[in-house]
Amino acid sequence: MPTNSEITHWDHHHHWHAFTQMAEYGPLVIERAEGVWLYDIEGNRYLDGVSSLWCNLLGHGHPRINEAIRQQLDSVAHSTSLGMGNRTTALLAKRLADIAPGDLQHVFFCSDGSSVNEVALKMAFQYWRQCEEPRPQKTKYLALGQAYHGDTLGSASVGGIARFHEIFEPLLFDVVRLPAPDPRTLPVGVDKPQAAEYFLAQLEAVLVERHEEIAAFILEPLIQGAAGMLFHPAGYLHGVRELTTKYHVLLIADEIVTGFGRTGKMFACDHEDVVPDILCLGKSITGGYLPLSAAITHPEIYNAFLGDAASGRAFHHGHTYGGNPLAAAAALATIDLLEEGQVVEKIGERAGQLGSWLDRLAAHPHVGATRQHGMIAAVELTTTQGEEEPFPPEVRIAYRVCREALRRGVWLRPLGDVLVIMPPLSITVDELDLLGDTLLQSIDTVTAEMSADA
Repeated sequence: MPTNSEITHWDHHHHWHAFTQMAEYGPLVIERAEGVWLYDIEGNRYLDGVSSLWCNLLGHGHPRINEAIRQQLDSVAHSTSLGMGNRTTALLAKRLADIAPGDLQHVFFCSDGSSVNEVALKMAFQYWRQCEEPRPQKTKYLALGQAYHGDTLGSASVGGIARFHEIFEPLLFDVVRLPAPDPRTLPVGVDKPQAAEYFLAQLEAVLVERHEEIAAFILEPLIQGAAGMLFHPAGYLHGVRELTTKYHVLLIADEIVTGFGRTGKMFACDHEDVVPDILCLGKSITGGYLPLSAAITHPEIYNAFLGDAASGRAFHHGHTYGGNPLAAAAALATIDLLEEGQVVEKIGERAGQLGSWLDRLAAHPHVGATRQHGMIAAVELTTTQGEEEPFPPEVRIAYRVCREALRRGVWLRPLGDVLVIMPPLSITVDELDLLGDTLLQSIDTVTAEMSADA
């Protein structure tokens, strides 16, 4: 039986962690989890303030999801999706078609967010070669500044955050890039109520000039997560749908982060009655229990891929574990819980409590702004309250605050100088109060230490 010391050493020496500078990594090894709590191998517990990176939707160890996986194990753990289906995945495909916006009803399964966005890009590319009126000149994609759509080469190409993908630039394809629709960047003379109109005018100017070569516009609806929870102005998404339809450009909605209730509706697109051409889902689709993602599209796109074997029209893409029945069972249980327990409908109450904590945090001398949509929130740390003057990068202010929060029993992970708050939707009143209070105390402690050192 390995000792805890050995496990910690192996985690540090053999396990190369994602998005982690291993020279600075201080091992934190989780042994078990329950509800919103993570327990390390030493028995310490930590409130999971970011849902194990935005995916654990309804809490760890949920008995309904656990039981669904156990039952599926007694049937079949895996069967391929290449020329074969399985009962559980077929049920999930139908269920997703039922809850997806509009006429989205054809589901292609993958294993993670990067791969499903890659699928959507390839699907759009091939569609324009096989549709009723082929437009093979449509070979480019439109994407937003500060976008993040994953780390495979296609999804990285449409990403717009240099620190993530800059080193791989020689491997990436060119993308038509629009500035992020960030109301904080409006020019003088344009007020926030005009923000959507201003950014949509930028979009239309590009589409007028280049729509004949653009296959699809990919965006994260309402919220750009890895950009620091950048919130789009109301009406922007609806306007994007109108313009992409007008100029014959497909719309890919990347709801890897926003899907399954976190914004207060099942999907972010539902807030503005938008039906994309391809809806990409992941993370919370299984409650964060097993790897699964899905691209859902409508009959017009799906039908363009139909033909006999000699036509070459099939979608030649696949993943070994795409549509895995264990993951599908977890996803079905998650959707059941969302619908039966009226989780989405009850988010407003908990979101109101979170909003109260954000109001208190916004009054802190070193909080420049707070942002919230449902149970997704961000706290931006700045040198002065209410201002946009950032701390010098070498200070790593948000990293230090998260480290202090961990010492106090709350696990968070920053994005630059932004603290992300995205706990499981199952969080209780007392647990959310603990999260808010710990975050406030941690900011106080770190900024006081900085003042003392100055």
